[in-house]
Amino acid sequence: MSEKIKLGDKGEELAAEMLAEKGYVIISANWRAKHKELDIIAMDGNILVFVEVKTRSENFWGNPEEFVTRQKQKLLIKAAETYISETGFSGESRFDVVSVLFLKSGTEIEHIIEAFYP
Repeated sequence: MSEKIKLGDKGEELAAEMLAEKGYVIISANWRAKHKELDIIAMDGNILVFVEVKTRSENFWGNPEEFVTRQKQKLLIKAAETYISETGFSGESRFDVVSVLFLKSGTEIEHIIEAFYP
């Protein structure tokens, strides 16, 4: 397994732990449908939350959340639409981003609620 994949997996684990500590109920991690993927699907009360996790080992080129481009958002929206269609969920949903930075000085994690809108 590549170091980049290991780093991403570790970031997703930390993000899921942080969300669970906040009271979110994790429904799925690394949900896939063909080429579509959602990092974390969780419930925040009665709101279905699609969470994109971005992990980096440095912020020289910018913070991790800055890499959730409009193109990436469109892919996440399509994946979320597929998930909703497959499960028949009919309530409110939103998109969050969790930014994880593994720096030499320590780990920084930030949860951005309603990071973008479809």
